[in-house]
Formats: sequence, structure tokens, C-alpha cells
Amino acid sequence: MKATAIAPSNIAFIKFWGKTNDKLNLPQNSSISVNLSNLHSTTTVEFDPKFKKDVVIIDGSMQQKETLRTTKHLNVIRKLANIKTFAKVVSKNNFPKGSGLASSASGFAALTLAAAKAANLKLSEKELTTIARLGSGSASRSIPDGFVKWEKGSNHQTSYAHSLHSANFWKINILAIIISTSHKKISSTEGHSAAKSSPFFKIRIAKIEDKIRNLETVIRYKDFKKFGQIIEKEALELHAIALTSNPPIIYLLPESIKIMLLCQKLRETDTDVYFTFDAGPQPVLFCLQKDSQKIERAIKNEVRKARIIKSTPADGAKIITNHLF
Repeated sequence: MKATAIAPSNIAFIKFWGKTNDKLNLPQNSSISVNLSNLHSTTTVEFDPKFKKDVVIIDGSMQQKETLRTTKHLNVIRKLANIKTFAKVVSKNNFPKGSGLASSASGFAALTLAAAKAANLKLSEKELTTIARLGSGSASRSIPDGFVKWEKGSNHQTSYAHSLHSANFWKINILAIIISTSHKKISSTEGHSAAKSSPFFKIRIAKIEDKIRNLETVIRYKDFKKFGQIIEKEALELHAIALTSNPPIIYLLPESIKIMLLCQKLRETDTDVYFTFDAGPQPVLFCLQKDSQKIERAIKNEVRKARIIKSTPADGAKIITNHLF
């Protein structure tokens, strides 16, 4: 059977950084994110006896590392479905892969849903999030709709993601600014492993639950300024830990700093805009709809080569009928 799924990337407000279990991708802390409407991965999976091995094509190319990672994930689906059939997987992203915009989140969310459908598995959303997590931790957050919380849990069953609010709960604009299309040199996996070596990591974990509760309240009441203040500090904390890990990890570029300073400058003109970053150089800005065009112009003036992808909060992964092969 053949099935195709499309899944959004997501951007975390509270970051996933550091693991308690590498094999199960169990995080040190719970995290909160929002799905992005215009950054997504589309994946078609077909299980068929005609395939003598798994065939994996991502963005038009076959790469051994990606094939091995995809096959490992397909093995989870095959075990659940009690099948041994090989599969063909074709996936494409509409944004640069491996550049710090969570392509692994959208990719493994789409792969999980498409493969489960193609294998005729009947799984709940909660079960799909736990399986997606095995491929990429943040992929669990791309399964549910809108604003999503990934509960850290303590085992495979209790570490899952669920929707806090629907995609249309809060009408905000999200500007993903692509300042580099290069594949980042230090992967998120390596960053997770190094996180505990930072002298600031234990302090972060000690205070993270209070920060999560505070953010949930701020989102519930749609307090945009407090929301922005929390997500900016959280992004800077993530990169402070990366910078002070052993060895130090530098994800940000000069253009990243320019955008941070631009946000501060715009706020001096009563334009509410706030930044965040995942583990990469690409800034993601949050603003109100009325300010979006002004901010986009300012970004282009500051970093002329920047590509801006404007999104709004989005639904999670879903099955579609247009196959890639």
C-alpha cells in the first residue's frame, strides 16, 4: 500500500536541549512549540514485495546516512505492523534541510504518519507522537495541531506531545529568516550530547518547570509582550549553553546578531517583534499581523540576502492524496 503525508516544521518556545535517554530520545525537559504553516515536508511511503531493499530519496538525492536513519524508523513501523516488506520512501522539503529550521521534525512526522498509513496501522495521535519521537525528538511536536506541548515523560509511553491550543487560537505572524542555506557543521544530536557539559545546564533544568508554567499562562491570555520576552530569553539561554559546552558550539552567524539588534531597534519604535532561534543561525521572528510588512522591509534593509518565509500557526501532520511517485 502507498500513502503520503505532509507535516509542518515547528519552532520551539521552550527548547528541547539535552536528553535523559538517547535511544528513546527522552528529553531533559518538556517543551512547547508552534507549527509553521509554510515550512513543511511531504513524504510518500510504499511497502511492496517488489522492493529488495529500502529505497530512500530525499530532496532528489539518495544519501547513505539518511537512508540508514530512515530504515531504522521504518523498522519500528514494520515491527508494529508485523511485516517484513521493504519500502520506497520519497520526501521533499520546501525549505533548506539541516540548517536549523527543524527539517528533521517535519520529515520524521511525515514519515511516521505516511508509513503507519501505508502499513495499515491504526494508531492514535498520542501513539504517533511517541513513534515520531524515536526518529527525531522534535518530530513529536509536528504531529498535533497548532500550539503543542511535548511532555518529557520518563519512558516511551509517557513522553508524548499534545495540542495546547488550535492553530487559529492566536493570530500571530511568524517570519522564518533564512540567512544561510549551508548544512550546519554541528548537528543537534551532537549538541544534545554536549549540553550537560555546560556549567549553566543544571541551573536551566532547575528553573525550567516554572518557565513552562509561566509561558503556558502567557499564551492562554495572549499576552504578546510577555510571550516575546520569555521566548527571547529562552533562545539566548539555549545558545549560551551551546557556547559554553565542551567543546563550544557556535551556531549563530553575524547576520543572526544583526537581526537580534534589529528587533530591539524596532521595539524602540513601538513595533512589537521578538526573536527566537533553534540550534542554527536562522532567526524566527514573531509579530502581530499589523506590523508584518514594516518588519519585513526592515529585515531586507538590514540583511539583503535574507529570504523570508512568512507563516502562521498551523495544523499538524495529515494524510494527503497527491503522491510523490
